[in-house]
Amino acid sequence: MITLENLTKQFVQKNGQKVNAVDNVSLTVPQGEICVLLGPSGCGKTTTLKMINRLIPASSGKILINGEDTSDMDTVTLRRNIGYVIQQIGLFPNMTIEENITVVPRMLGWDKARCKARATELMEMVALDPKHYLHRYPKELSGGQQQRIGVIRALAADPPVLLMDEPFGAVDPINREAIQNEFLEMQRKLKKTVLLVSHDIDEALKLGDRIAVFRQGKIVQCASPDELLAKPANEFVGTFVGQDRTLKRLLLVQAGDVTEAQPTLTVRTATPLAEAFAVMDDNDMRSITVVDEDGKPLGFVKRREARGSAGSCGDILHPFRVTGRAEDNLRVVLSRLYESNTVWMPIVDDEGRYSGEISQDYIADYLSSGRTRRALNIQSDV
Repeated sequence: MITLENLTKQFVQKNGQKVNAVDNVSLTVPQGEICVLLGPSGCGKTTTLKMINRLIPASSGKILINGEDTSDMDTVTLRRNIGYVIQQIGLFPNMTIEENITVVPRMLGWDKARCKARATELMEMVALDPKHYLHRYPKELSGGQQQRIGVIRALAADPPVLLMDEPFGAVDPINREAIQNEFLEMQRKLKKTVLLVSHDIDEALKLGDRIAVFRQGKIVQCASPDELLAKPANEFVGTFVGQDRTLKRLLLVQAGDVTEAQPTLTVRTATPLAEAFAVMDDNDMRSITVVDEDGKPLGFVKRREARGSAGSCGDILHPFRVTGRAEDNLRVVLSRLYESNTVWMPIVDDEGRYSGEISQDYIADYLSSGRTRRALNIQSDV
């Protein structure tokens, strides 16, 4: 959807020296993905975004939206194709919230009823009551609420591409996380193609399908979040993403991703201990989970206690100290394992049914292996 080909922006300093703020950048962002432009201040991220949006001209190179060169687009077509969100929000103080949201649709000739319906739809997406807020003015809203309006205003004309320049940087951490979560929920439904500028590695890891790391106007690595943390291209990238990058990887893997790849072996309370022992012995298991008739975990039986014992699993059932959910990330899982002083826990799905287990050993093996969940086929782009 977005393709940059050898994009360059050159400025002339007061002393006459020429400097490339963006230096021969090539990048492809597939349709429906979020690509985060990550790097320190002054590395060329925002300049790249402004060239795509034609706020400043490129010195050389091409910018293609869905295969069409943006230099050939008229202004109306460009604005129809691209939504733009900035940190400063830029709401018009003399306009109501409804009028602010529908600025571009009204420029495109939408009628009043269609504009109101679109504003109402978008307000509901960010959990703001349209009846309560649409008639108000920006000064009557909190900073976090105004930032939400800034995001949905960029979506009002339903553009396929969304450009976001530090969109959540001006709000407090609690509001920032809430708005990020709302944005991700919207993205799951809308599947826009997004270029988002950030200097925050945690934000990039949370939001990005791919991350392009900038340094001195160049992209030094473009990779999936997990690949970026597991295999930083050089010392600069490794330092920028943080010395705790190995632990950051825990945020990127959900417990359900792990259990889906495992065989699920369980028994019932009425299962004879001799049978349970045989299953554990054949599969080199130290214990096995006992589930009820609905597949929900009740506890576990230890292999050493089942060896040579009569009776059924219900006779020597040990309750679980803690359980995890499929949507929990591995950092949450590891934290619970340490808090409960246990080495493994069962994972349950939305219905509370057993779907597998995760152990401290598995997490340690995953982190030390260097393998990644998803490597991007982007070698030609950087």
